[in-house]
Amino acid sequence: MKLHEIRAPKGANTPATRKGRGAGSGNGKTAGFGHKGQKARSGVKKAGFEGGQMPLQRRLPKRGFNNIFATRYATVKVSDLEKFEAGSVIDTQALLDKGIIKKALDGVKVLGNGELTKAVTVQVAAYTASAREKIEKAGGKAEVM
Repeated sequence: MKLHEIRAPKGANTPATRKGRGAGSGNGKTAGFGHKGQKARSGVKKAGFEGGQMPLQRRLPKRGFNNIFATRYATVKVSDLEKFEAGSVIDTQALLDKGIIKKALDGVKVLGNGELTKAVTVQVAAYTASAREKIEKAGGKAEVM
């Protein structure tokens, strides 16, 4: 196959329908809007409008807020660190490579869930007090990056 032989599959490219271009076009006169009524007029605002009734998005109560300044951490359990060899250095990239976290977000935080038996050096953004204690108890280091 050569570059000049490539064609789009049948039905992939359909010509744009030109509305209101005469009876012969198949979409003339009312151009698919029917006869009269609000929806046949120009400038109709459809989204969310309920004919003067209080719209749903205004009837429902507002709850909470979204803190755009919050620091979002990717969380890792202490038990997840068991997947690494003893003496290894665990940082954000190592966790991504092993598939323990999918995204680094604003940093990685180690939580104190589970147990750790190997001495490893962990270099991440944050730790819980129990996680730091378990890493150091196993003979490892908990470094903040």
